[in-house]
Amino acid sequence: MQRILSGIQPSGDVHLGNLLGALQNWVADQHTHESFHPIVDLHAVTVPQDPRELQAATLRLAQMLMAAGLDPDVCVLFVQSHVPEHTQLAWVLECTAGFGELRRMHQFKDKSADMDFVCAGLFTYPVLQAADIVLYDTDVVPVGDDQRQHIELTRDITQRFNARYGEVLVVPEHRIPPAGARVMDLQEPTRKMSKSAGEAPGTIWLLDEPDVVRRKIRRAVTDSHSEVRFDREAKPGVSNLLEILGAATGSTPRDLADVYDRYGPLKNDCAEAVVELLAPIRQRFAELRADPAETQRALATGAGTAGEIAAATMGRVREAMGFLPRR
Repeated sequence: MQRILSGIQPSGDVHLGNLLGALQNWVADQHTHESFHPIVDLHAVTVPQDPRELQAATLRLAQMLMAAGLDPDVCVLFVQSHVPEHTQLAWVLECTAGFGELRRMHQFKDKSADMDFVCAGLFTYPVLQAADIVLYDTDVVPVGDDQRQHIELTRDITQRFNARYGEVLVVPEHRIPPAGARVMDLQEPTRKMSKSAGEAPGTIWLLDEPDVVRRKIRRAVTDSHSEVRFDREAKPGVSNLLEILGAATGSTPRDLADVYDRYGPLKNDCAEAVVELLAPIRQRFAELRADPAETQRALATGAGTAGEIAAATMGRVREAMGFLPRR
């Protein structure tokens, strides 16, 4: 099986867009690939974090991923900072990456534009991301087009390292994952549902109570006309509801558009489908939250598996670069 890796930061909570757009693919991939899923807490500290909140958010995210269907007995689920080789390899790769390459990264420009203080970690974090990937001899990285530049940088750095020291690191391939639902904000359907939306009424969190889900969907923005049609440009609000309902029921948005002639029934059916989709996730999360030791054990097992592979990779790197072995 090919080895894939996808990481997620413990910042914000998990919403419906994350589930339908990415997590459902992760859950499916774990049965067809060797799947590695680090919770990348080291990336989270490129902006100031409250220590207690970061620790709680990391555990909560692990529980959320498990509740959504990631099985620690099938995939490798672990916390990035539990495997020290991530930062060790990142330093080596920072000495392989060029300053100009990092300066051209689009996400750094976007994220730093409105910040009063920009830490060095925000500038170099694409190299840490590269280390996250190549540390596990990753074959394929399933990410969207917004991350393509980062994977290209990873490939460039890895190829440059191999040119200097021999074929030490696996050069990963970029893969656009199967199209998940494109879930937009319920109140502003021209922008994606966001983890940074706080308590905004346009975001459905996976742990929202059923009545909260129903209220948010029934209040979703549509338009002043009554025609139900899947057209993201002309009818973004209605199309968003059709997309959500389709993803939750295994139907296509265009087929569903033929079923409805009014917004009310569409909203009601969409709300009930989402409530049903989230019910087992909410139940499993409650079980995991009641027994945090189970999650800690799962993460420790994942870190153990990841650590063995990471240590082997770093062993090859140290030998190739000529570092004196510790006796």
